[in-house]
Amino acid sequence: MIGVLAIIGLAFDGAGQLRSAQRADNLAAEAARTGGQSIDRARAIEGGPKEIDEAAARATVGSYLAAAGVTNHSVEFPVVDGEKHIRVHVTVTYDRYMLGLFGFGNTVTVSGEATARALTEGP
Repeated sequence: MIGVLAIIGLAFDGAGQLRSAQRADNLAAEAARTGGQSIDRARAIEGGPKEIDEAAARATVGSYLAAAGVTNHSVEFPVVDGEKHIRVHVTVTYDRYMLGLFGFGNTVTVSGEATARALTEGP
């Protein structure tokens, strides 16, 4: 009976952990898209490049993730082929329901990461 419960717990908590990892990836992707929309408008209006405003993007990503209940995240701005991108790394925890009873630990940490860039091409 204990073996059957362990298998059920593994399936249940494994699926829950997978859903949490997918949630972390989705939150990172949406936060990166949101931050990627924060361009330096003054510079773009003057005819300069449409580039991500790092301070505004950090604030936007922080607000988005705070509304989603995520407190553990990081934001980077790598330059790829001369273009500034935004990379968001999100960490969330999953509370194990079944496997915690068998001594496997009550929580597990999962993370997701996504990169976005500002759309610089006009119609």
